[in-house]
Amino acid sequence: MSGKKPKQWFKLDNAATIFPGQNTSRWSNIFRFSVMLDRKIEPEMLEKALKDTLVRFPCYDVRMKTGLFWHYFEKNPKGAPPVQPDIVNPCHRVKFNENNGYLFRIYYYENRISGDFYHALTDGMGAAVFVCTLAAQYLRLCGCDIPAGGFVLDINTPASKSELDDPYRKVPKSKGKVSRDLDRVYHATGKRAPKHMVNITRGIVDLAQVHTLAKSYGATITEFIGALLLFVHYEKQKEEKRRQKKVCVQIPVSLRNFFGVNTLRNFSLYYLIHIDPLMGEYTFEEVLNHVILYLRDINNEKTLRAMVTANLKLVRSPLMRLIPLFIKDFAIGLGFLLTGEQATSVLFSNLGKISLPEEMQAHVNLVELMSGPGKLNAARCGGCGYKDKFIIDFANVYMESDIERRFFTKLVQMGVHVKIESNRR
Repeated sequence: MSGKKPKQWFKLDNAATIFPGQNTSRWSNIFRFSVMLDRKIEPEMLEKALKDTLVRFPCYDVRMKTGLFWHYFEKNPKGAPPVQPDIVNPCHRVKFNENNGYLFRIYYYENRISGDFYHALTDGMGAAVFVCTLAAQYLRLCGCDIPAGGFVLDINTPASKSELDDPYRKVPKSKGKVSRDLDRVYHATGKRAPKHMVNITRGIVDLAQVHTLAKSYGATITEFIGALLLFVHYEKQKEEKRRQKKVCVQIPVSLRNFFGVNTLRNFSLYYLIHIDPLMGEYTFEEVLNHVILYLRDINNEKTLRAMVTANLKLVRSPLMRLIPLFIKDFAIGLGFLLTGEQATSVLFSNLGKISLPEEMQAHVNLVELMSGPGKLNAARCGGCGYKDKFIIDFANVYMESDIERRFFTKLVQMGVHVKIESNRR
């Protein structure tokens, strides 16, 4: 490991600035990435692997601090967060004075290593790289010869400046205008689960099978699953015989490939794709075509550059810089309460296929991304592929499971075999 002194503090990146103001006693913006190995996890060895790995990720080796005008990250003097036995309520809220001040938690259960990450630290891609690198180091301590490659970083190479800087500020400015109009949309509801509890439903499907199915409709996997989620919510609302609202799927997109930035921090935006039942009846094919056309029209470097520029204008404005932090946090919290998830019915975050060194693949059975539960969304959805499998995880704050059941039933009806696992009793 290089003797270069780690950076002692970091500004929050542009995406991260809103998350502290959204925190409540019941909810934080948390998500999970997990790796299932071919062996039972030894906690002491995992703890050693975590300490080894964390040195490579100085932007996660931090705690949240409060300034007069902005939150910021400061180097955490505690060494590493404790590794913990897994819990039945993943992705529960963050308190900045718990977990040795760290903003991510590492859990183990039988052969599984899981990381719960506060979104202010990073996005799904950054978390996946960290947990895969951690799993690789754990396997090395077990005697396996695992090289770096894919989602596994070399822990003996220090982080580069580009990995640690705020990537949004490197995006060229745009003079283009983007709409910030938000519609209040349909939300599936039910009996809310007890505080800090979340119901998890995992569907494991054959990657080639779902790819072939999506391709038969002229779609990518992201387009296909996003449209299916949209259609499931549309059908559910129609059956409820209520005043029909727009239905919306939120799809995050990583900006790394668009702008050639290999960051460990947040670097994503999201699209909101609507259908309006007041326009008439929809078939699944119509919904899918709408999603395909929308995404392929908007998902380009020029539009993304305009969206990033619009977001940066807000935090760069002289007025915003002069407003004390407690007022900023109050305004962000109020804004999230009034708008927040009001504009989305469901979220689908797809990491794509997780690439690991060939030597490591023999020891990794499965990986998964779990999008943390929302406050209003009945079931948020995360997906990723690994080897020949595609894993779809639902996180639901309600006791009812009809969204997940409808979704997987339709996949089966379309000829896809689905293996279902759940923490529901």
